[in-house]
Amino acid sequence: MAEEQSIEHFKSKPRLAKFAVPKRYDLYLKPDLSSCKFTGSVQITVDIVSPTKFLVLNAAELVVGDGSVWFKSGSTSEELRPLEIITVEADEIWILRFDRVLPVREGVLGIGFEGTLNDKMKGFYRSIYEHNGAKKNMAVTQFEPADARRCFPCWDEPAFKATFKITLEVPSELVALSNMPVIEEKLDGPIKILSFQESPIMSTYLVAVVVGLFDYIEALTSDGTNIRVYCQVGKSNQGKFALDVAVKTLDLYRKYFAVPYPLPKLDMVAIPDFAAGAMENYGLVTYRENALLFDDRHSAASNRQRVATVVAHELAHQWFGNLVTMEWWTHLWLNEGFATWVSYLAADSIFPEWNIWTQFLDESTMGLRLDALAESHAIEVDINHASEIDEIFDAISYKKGASVIRMLQNYLGAECFQKALALYIKRFAYSNAKTEDLWAVLEEESGEPVKVLMNSWTKQKGYPVVSVKVKDGELEFEQTQFLSSGSSGVGQWIVPITICCGSYTAQKKFLLETKCEKLELAKLLDSIDVDTGLWDKENQRKAENFWMKLNVHQAGFYRVNYDDELAAGLRYAIEANQLSAADRFGILDDSFALCMACKQTLSSLLTLMACYTEESEYTVLSQIITISHKVVTMVADAAPELLDDIKSFFISLLRRPAEKLGWDPKDKESHLDAMLRGELLTALSEYGQEITLNEAVRRFNAFLEDRNTLLLPPDTRKAAYVALMQTVNSSNKVGYESLLRIYRETDLSQEKVRVLSTLASCPDPSIVLDALNFLLSSEVRNQDAVYGLGGISREGREIAWTWVKENWDNITKTWGGFLITRFISSTVSPFSSDEKADEIEEFFVSRAKPNISRTVKQSIERVRINAKWVQSIRNEKCLGDVVKEIAKKF
Repeated sequence: MAEEQSIEHFKSKPRLAKFAVPKRYDLYLKPDLSSCKFTGSVQITVDIVSPTKFLVLNAAELVVGDGSVWFKSGSTSEELRPLEIITVEADEIWILRFDRVLPVREGVLGIGFEGTLNDKMKGFYRSIYEHNGAKKNMAVTQFEPADARRCFPCWDEPAFKATFKITLEVPSELVALSNMPVIEEKLDGPIKILSFQESPIMSTYLVAVVVGLFDYIEALTSDGTNIRVYCQVGKSNQGKFALDVAVKTLDLYRKYFAVPYPLPKLDMVAIPDFAAGAMENYGLVTYRENALLFDDRHSAASNRQRVATVVAHELAHQWFGNLVTMEWWTHLWLNEGFATWVSYLAADSIFPEWNIWTQFLDESTMGLRLDALAESHAIEVDINHASEIDEIFDAISYKKGASVIRMLQNYLGAECFQKALALYIKRFAYSNAKTEDLWAVLEEESGEPVKVLMNSWTKQKGYPVVSVKVKDGELEFEQTQFLSSGSSGVGQWIVPITICCGSYTAQKKFLLETKCEKLELAKLLDSIDVDTGLWDKENQRKAENFWMKLNVHQAGFYRVNYDDELAAGLRYAIEANQLSAADRFGILDDSFALCMACKQTLSSLLTLMACYTEESEYTVLSQIITISHKVVTMVADAAPELLDDIKSFFISLLRRPAEKLGWDPKDKESHLDAMLRGELLTALSEYGQEITLNEAVRRFNAFLEDRNTLLLPPDTRKAAYVALMQTVNSSNKVGYESLLRIYRETDLSQEKVRVLSTLASCPDPSIVLDALNFLLSSEVRNQDAVYGLGGISREGREIAWTWVKENWDNITKTWGGFLITRFISSTVSPFSSDEKADEIEEFFVSRAKPNISRTVKQSIERVRINAKWVQSIRNEKCLGDVVKEIAKKF
């Protein structure tokens, strides 16, 4: 084999060759925070498993010194030097060619190298913070998915697990952290050398180093694990909530997985510049500040919930991802889908009053939205190059992944599922696993055909819509692939169907394994065996108030399309308050999706929404707001003459719960009421309700004068900011400048994000352009710019698209990973004409690199879906009459 190898043989391959396997890294790093450079050396114990003249490993943006690479085989002292070191930049590999065959045994590869602490928030990078009024640099690592290679040469794939012995040379006044505790510290004047305990076996993407000036607080779990929260000096109080959540979560997971937390300590660090929300590095979890810190006076209830779920998500990875690691990025969903699902399990245990499993439907809906595109992808997706990995950190891997896990748990039962997971963790601890390995354990524990059932959900993209109708005393079911375009898909699934009729006390369950199925209605009701009074046994027919709900509590990842008769029964059940919040949410969301796909009329959707006049549950009202925004945008494009009436309808629908909650928080009010108040008032501001606008501006002015006023607590600030921006235009920019003042005067990341997310909501396009240009200024951290793209007004979308085109070179140079995809999806997706889709397609024809190509296609597909929906709305002759009719309900 060794004689057949050539340099060309190693190029353009998705995976590294397996003839050499790393076992241990002895890594030395010396960051220079002034020059933003670093030097390092690594000695890698390598197992040569088949003869080779080559060693091939990953490296990117590193410089190797002349004569600084050597290899020692076995116990010999002879140092072999490579004849040449070939750098293949496109593949991010170094190929080391030796003049002789390396023998099959263990050896040590030594490399000296240099690199730059970059400003890209990946690899080994610098983050900027302030201390005593001076700007300082900290050094931080972010290696997932494939950026350890930017810090040190390595076999940078999840399956190449090894142990790591890390040594850091840093300024003596700074804190230096890594995955493991410090075992030795040597002071040498202005520097110190820290040696860290050798790690257990782990993947390169989980290695972590942080060097900077920090305060910390700490606590112990019930079994004595030390947890610390590190943050900028002076902010330690803001870490208390996350610390409390971490202690409870680690105790919970230890019991749930039936395996102790694997490491001797857990550090959680707030990083000022951080691309993702957080990163689960083994024993050293890094976070954006707004995902870890919580300020009692200036953080909103929604911030509290985000901190709790993000902490729970990252700590779940310590078992599911770090202890047991995916074999390759195809199985990313195993990490992220599972951690998303179990973070809700933890939050529900710690905060049962949050109704978090109802809120989980927001996760499912985001998965359903993305997976209804022809340009979606399967949960298990082939990865052929490192540049393709970033794009699968999306709603399919996280949200669809979490949703199908929840669906499977619901089908198998919570106890059986938990036992199987504990067995899986135990069986694959300190190694790698594939999706099939999890299915095998679940099958073993449950006796159910899990692999066959779940392959239909993980190996093909999309999901079904189950159409159900009553005909001749039978229920007829038919599944077809659901696509938002309204097109017909070819997918077919094994669908866990759940049905309840008139009551939740008993349910019917079966697997829909074929395209069509029929059930006798009378037999179905007899099998459910509940006397609901909805079946007239004597005359063998349904009572007038009969209702039936499929996909009970929305546990399944599919949509349901009811015939007119069954849909009318559900409208009755909603108005009679006979359905759970999850089912009220699901009926509405399915109807909205079917309407977007032109499978139902907008009139039918609005008629359904009018049944929610007494709605008070947070998640359902939040979804009503989300749907109303999309409907308003589409009507503005399709039938602008109806826009005022549509807005009035939504104002009427949202006014009652808003008036009930008011602007001021009540004593001991619920967490959910606090979140709902802000969302309702924000929506009423956007729809121009005068009373809300006037009150918002009054309270904002009081807040501008006194940041501690009780008139504008954190939960209602975004509503006031949005209201203020509705009053701004090019000849009156006072409100815009006031918001910039708040942005500049706060050092709380969550407050800065709140301001950024509202600046572009102004209806004046020239102000939108000012806001977008501000995002590119040095005042906005690169990580935060995307927040300013989320709230662009409909009137500003054209100027936003022009701005993206004009700044494209700068954007691609500055942002990477999932951040750059937000620039595309946020500015492209709101359009609704085929002409605009063609224009966008033309722009990206020469610019769609692998890391954005899927996002570009998905965004253009959304524009074409909008265009089709707009045309469908224009064809609804009776829409105006329906709007007037439902307005009479209020």
